[in-house]
Amino acid sequence: MVSGKSSKTARKARASVVTKRSTPWGTIAAVALVVLLAVGVFGYGIAANRAKQDQQQALAKFTPSAQNQDPSLQIAGIVTQQYAGGQHVTPDQQVAYTHSPPFGGAHDGYWAACNGVVYPAAVRNENLVHSLEHGAVWIAYNSDQVVGDALATLQKKVDGERYMVMSPYPGLDSPVSLQSWGHQLKVGDVTDPRIDEFVSSLKQNQYTHPEVGASCDATGPGAFDQDNPPPFVAPPAPGTPGTQPEVSSTPASVAPDAPAPGQ
Repeated sequence: MVSGKSSKTARKARASVVTKRSTPWGTIAAVALVVLLAVGVFGYGIAANRAKQDQQQALAKFTPSAQNQDPSLQIAGIVTQQYAGGQHVTPDQQVAYTHSPPFGGAHDGYWAACNGVVYPAAVRNENLVHSLEHGAVWIAYNSDQVVGDALATLQKKVDGERYMVMSPYPGLDSPVSLQSWGHQLKVGDVTDPRIDEFVSSLKQNQYTHPEVGASCDATGPGAFDQDNPPPFVAPPAPGTPGTQPEVSSTPASVAPDAPAPGQ
């Protein structure tokens, strides 16, 4: 028969064992980490969605409409000029453009493929100008100044996007230059918000380019070869014998409060 004293000693021993069990700090830390990660992901999602909504609201006034046919005129530094469409040259002819890069005027009968194409090398002006006539936005950049992360930022704006095209441009006098038919904007930073404003205002803007609804795909016999495009050739000076003139109908105008080139 177990005495009361022995029984009491055993109960104390069992209580001591229970009391001395270690706290599961590893499990607690793991749970806390999961909770923190969940909160972080949730918070990031909210912040990203809010940033996207803010960007959409900021670009709302740069969406073309019957009441606001050319929102790009609100963009500081934009250069505009009137050009007649349909002025074609043959593949062996050059146009003496007055702007660099050009953004309108006479051009090749075949347009450059412009549905989200990022060309690794400079492409012939005359083909790219025809793409602008179809409603595309062409982003040109100085390959000596736009590299690494900056280049990747620009590529994301173009790669796979309909009616967008991008290429390096030799001798460009600013890091980035955007072209749409009759419009140009030069900026000094790939994060400049005016880039998105330009694209929103002018890509496929039915009020600002001649050939509304025209394709940006280059297909058919003898058409522009996206994988082997005609290379860039420095444009001749206006008036050079044997070249075609740009054919503009009005002088260029610059929006007020324009920053200096490259700013």
